[in-house]
Amino acid sequence: MCLAFPGKIISINGQQATADFDGVQKDINIGLVPDIKKGEYVIVHAGFAVQQLTKQDAWEVLKEYEKGNKII
Repeated sequence: MCLAFPGKIISINGQQATADFDGVQKDINIGLVPDIKKGEYVIVHAGFAVQQLTKQDAWEVLKEYEKGNKII
């Protein structure tokens, strides 16, 4: 099982970016989502952005995490 968490891109430098995860900022690799822009949301697993999300989708995932529901 893998767990991926949505984050908002707050800065980009080449293939590296800083993402905000509910107030925690982490450096991530965005090489797998090369068209991502500052302010957009991504799903991150093991330090790599693996998929772009809409803001609405990101918030839906975060709400489910808060409720403690299992997401498949």
